[in-house]
Amino acid sequence: MSEVITITSGKGGVGKSTATANIAVGLAQSGKKVVAVDFDIGLRNLDMILGLENRIVYDVVDVMEGKCKLSQALINDKKTKNLFFLPASQSKDKNILDKQKVKILIEDLKKDFDYILLDSPAGIEWGFEHAIFWADRALVVVTPEVSSVRDSDRVIGIIDAKSDRARNGSEVQKHIIINRLKPELVQRGEMLSNEDVLNILALPLIGLVPEDDKVVSATNSGEPVIYGNSMSGEAYKRIVRRLLGEDVAFPEIKSQGGLLSVFKRLFR
Repeated sequence: MSEVITITSGKGGVGKSTATANIAVGLAQSGKKVVAVDFDIGLRNLDMILGLENRIVYDVVDVMEGKCKLSQALINDKKTKNLFFLPASQSKDKNILDKQKVKILIEDLKKDFDYILLDSPAGIEWGFEHAIFWADRALVVVTPEVSSVRDSDRVIGIIDAKSDRARNGSEVQKHIIINRLKPELVQRGEMLSNEDVLNILALPLIGLVPEDDKVVSATNSGEPVIYGNSMSGEAYKRIVRRLLGEDVAFPEIKSQGGLLSVFKRLFR
């Protein structure tokens, strides 16, 4: 049975598309048939992270508007043959998305794929609601800073209120990915620890991804870090294993305190 996973965040620039690309590659490497769909209409960059920007002919809007067949728009990844990519449009506005058209697209994708990963626009605009509406699971990418955690808390509330599952008395399964974590700052009390973030957001953790300079070079080369042996690449491999049901331990990073009191005031 197919699973629709939306990767989302409360603000831009936290690494949401990077997470989408690496998780998609990892799931495909495990033998699952995966499609990554870029729903960030007008601001696409998932194509560059995957190294597929030069192979785009049609996009997701073309498919939903009937300008091409789904098979014409899907791009097979160059390195991982179980992975396919459906790009966003750069020339359309995200308000062009329609819930029923999105539903038809997802139902068509379910016929051929084990996992459908939707790279959501950041924030809570119209395109975000379409990306989370049909989700079975949401991975909320957050960085350990005030604005990111606060905005993610709001996004979680919207998922719980406005998804199709919520409308039918059910719930979207939700997990947190903490990105760009710097253990040395956590230990000095200058950055929130994973416990601090989870105490605020009250959701289970599925991934801790450390700050890693190799992410930038990987993005520039169009080859996600999960292909290598970097710290962040290994972190994404562990996330994939957890998504597949494995029990994988988390590294323990303890804070000496310092920032949590600020967050407690913000979330009273």
